[in-house]
Amino acid sequence: MAWLGEFLAPLYPWTKSFHLVSVFAWMAGMFYLPRLYVYHATAPVGGELSETLKVMERRLLRGIMTPASIAAWVFGILLVLTPGVVDWRAGWWHGKILGFVLMTAALHHLTTARKDFAADRRTRSERYWRIVNEVPTVLLLLIVIMVIVKPF
Repeated sequence: MAWLGEFLAPLYPWTKSFHLVSVFAWMAGMFYLPRLYVYHATAPVGGELSETLKVMERRLLRGIMTPASIAAWVFGILLVLTPGVVDWRAGWWHGKILGFVLMTAALHHLTTARKDFAADRRTRSERYWRIVNEVPTVLLLLIVIMVIVKPF
C-alpha cells in the first residue's frame, strides 16, 4: 500500500483541483434541479413547459450531476488515500463524509423524482420542492465548515 501513497502524494494538487471542480459541477446541479421541480410541479401535464422541463431535467442529471458526483467521490477517495491529507484521529472528516453521504442520498432522491416527473406523476407539491431546494445549501455548509474550520 506504500506504493499507492508514493504515487498519489505528488499528484495531490491535481487530485484536489479535480475534486473541487467535480464538487462545484455537482453542486450547481443540486441547486438548479430542485428549482426546475418547483416549476414542473405546477406545469400542466403534457404541456409544452412540462415537456421542456423533462428534457432539461434529464440532461442536467445525466450530463452533469451524475458524472460530477461520481468524479467527486473518486477524487475524494484518492485524496483520503493520499498520505498526510487526513488526520484520522480528528473528527472533522466524519462530518464531511456524513455530508457527502447525505448529498448523495439527496441526489438519489432527485433522480427518483425525475423518473416520476418523466412519467407525469406529480407525487410532491411545489412547496415540498421549495423546501428541498434548501437542502444542498445546508449540506454544503456542513461540508465546508468541516473541511475549513475543522471544529473537532
